[in-house]
Amino acid sequence: MSQPLRLVLVLHNHQPIGNFDGVFEQAYQESYLPFLDVFEEFRGIQIGLHTSGSLIEWLERHRPEYLHRLARLVSEGRIEILGGPFFEPILTMIPSRDRVGQIRAYSKWLTDRLGARVRGMWMPERVWEQSLTRDLVDAGMEYTILDDFHFKNAGWTEDQLHGYYLTEDDTRLLRVFPGSERLRYTIPFAEPHATIDHLRHVAAKQPGAIVLFGDDGEKFGTWPDTHAHVYTHGWLRRFFEALEANSDWIKLTTPSEALDAVGPLGKLYIPECSYREMTEWALPADQQNLFHDVQHQLQDAGQWEAVAPFVRGGFWRNFKVRYPETSDMYARMQMVSRQLAEAQADDARRDDGEPDQTLLSARTELYRGQCNCSYWHGAFGGVYLPHLRHAVYNHLIAAENLLDQRRRRGLGDADWVELDTADYNLDGRQDVRLASNRLVALMTPADGAEIYELDVRSICLNLGATLARREEAYHRKVLAGPSDNSGVASIHDRVVFKQEGLDEHLQYDQRPRRSLTDHFYDLDVTPDAIRRSEAREAGDFVGAQYETKLRRKPERMQALFTREGHVDGHPVTIHKGVTLDAGGATLEIAYLLERLPTDRPLLFSTELNLAGLPAGADDRYFHLGDGESIGQLGEPQDLIDVERVCLVDGWQGIEIGVDADRPTSYWTYPISTVSQSEGGFELVNQSVTVQPRWILQGDAHGRWSVTLRLTCDTSVAEGRAVEHAGEMASV
Repeated sequence: MSQPLRLVLVLHNHQPIGNFDGVFEQAYQESYLPFLDVFEEFRGIQIGLHTSGSLIEWLERHRPEYLHRLARLVSEGRIEILGGPFFEPILTMIPSRDRVGQIRAYSKWLTDRLGARVRGMWMPERVWEQSLTRDLVDAGMEYTILDDFHFKNAGWTEDQLHGYYLTEDDTRLLRVFPGSERLRYTIPFAEPHATIDHLRHVAAKQPGAIVLFGDDGEKFGTWPDTHAHVYTHGWLRRFFEALEANSDWIKLTTPSEALDAVGPLGKLYIPECSYREMTEWALPADQQNLFHDVQHQLQDAGQWEAVAPFVRGGFWRNFKVRYPETSDMYARMQMVSRQLAEAQADDARRDDGEPDQTLLSARTELYRGQCNCSYWHGAFGGVYLPHLRHAVYNHLIAAENLLDQRRRRGLGDADWVELDTADYNLDGRQDVRLASNRLVALMTPADGAEIYELDVRSICLNLGATLARREEAYHRKVLAGPSDNSGVASIHDRVVFKQEGLDEHLQYDQRPRRSLTDHFYDLDVTPDAIRRSEAREAGDFVGAQYETKLRRKPERMQALFTREGHVDGHPVTIHKGVTLDAGGATLEIAYLLERLPTDRPLLFSTELNLAGLPAGADDRYFHLGDGESIGQLGEPQDLIDVERVCLVDGWQGIEIGVDADRPTSYWTYPISTVSQSEGGFELVNQSVTVQPRWILQGDAHGRWSVTLRLTCDTSVAEGRAVEHAGEMASV
């Protein structure tokens, strides 16, 4: 052929912030290392490679020899390194200043460590909005890669996508490659000749075409069943051999070489989009099922292929609506980003020529807290993985701690407490923030006066990072049972059950699992009905508007919430005061109920939903104040008239104590979800609920009161930190 087809192979290797070391190591052994071993043998093959910053930091710490090999291959011209935002955020989710900052910071790191000239970038999850163009170009990027699905949504056809296009925003020009969805499904799941045959067809129709494959490197060994297929059974070696055997008409090249050798196909403005599956996952569960049902009907009628280019699902940003917990996390990230920007502006005004190392460290922590995986969910996506959510909060809290230390407001500084209001969770209503050196509580007066975030600052743990049980589209597969998974299949098509009896755990909550949710139940309510969120609400306080008063003294501050409501038609008033002392690690929660009926009892209860305390280990347990375990945190308890309940997480070094000033009974139970991950369907522990309850009756004046004290003791963790610091100093 007079004009060879240019084939661009780009791999994207990524592990999220907060993933376990064992998962990093397994992916390294199963995907990253063996791929490089085979690739090095085929000197005529060139590729593009993107490695996320969270993974590359792990490689630098644990497998630096791998990075040495990459640097050599870069210098030989065999690998082009793609950049991008350092810690793999969805770019549409973070402020413009952080988009540009993350991309520039990562380009510098890759240049310094690997000797790479970074000209283009990987678009995290290919989530695109046209306004990103300006920030990408301002950050120094010449090109990026999206799916051909994006281009087809703009009305372009398959035959128009064998090259790259220019796109523009505010006079900035960016080159964009369409990645082939066809190749995403043949590589590595079909035999190599399937890819060669497709490329031959393209080359015959369009001499000089550019075809780009861009996808996850983990599909070459880490995805289920792929390691044996790709390496043991030799798929990758056969694939490279097939490319070499056809090198007379297939030219392996890198993205930058393709840009330099071939001009753009034209200009194109690209609709907001992601890869096809992501747009489906962004839909509400019932709409996902409807989407798939209609798709199958059209496929059966032979009509799907004609309409598919014009069909997409939802909008990525609506994951924050599907999962309100991710919206809270997003709002918290934005809060920290603003705080950092203000501190940087203040530092710039004082410009003494030296970078502020504390600000640089805070910036890195913020960037880590923007890692995308915990903000969405599909066949991938970590909103259901608590260790990933907690890692995001860990870094956001660490960033805020550093900013406070810079203002001499850290743990080791003078004690302080503050109380203020703003729309912290971006729902258009005022929230309350009560904070000290040790705790931060964010509360929602307009939505039940609940605590939706409770940060233990000494160990950077958000006890409020819970997740509600909600319906997912794939739950109908759970109800249908396992299917045949013989052979190697795309991760999108597998139906695997990691545990039995998952259908029995399909329970759904009516609202997010927050703390200080005020319930009135029927006197004969059962613990099972409570655990399953099926108990009847006799009152109208859950999720309701509370009036707010703020009481401030220099050493002690209180947010007082009041609602005049009803219980089965009878008027009842709740006053709920949340108090924190300067430097305090204890929230005092005082309830005063008025206008209670004097002729009949009521069952009143408030929820405490505590996340970050995993179940299933003997060093994570309940005790009643004496230190003696009465069961692991994952075991339901029905405690009658006790003075104190404590939750211990020995691994993290935290003990949470709940004390009441009158005899109190408690229900405790775990909250677990049935969710989907790369490995299949599984039951995941999300949090533990501690629910004090009282059967009460008003006094002669229709009044009743109780005071709870919620104490977060991290002395064990802090002692370990001091000991570790001493050991490091001696080294």
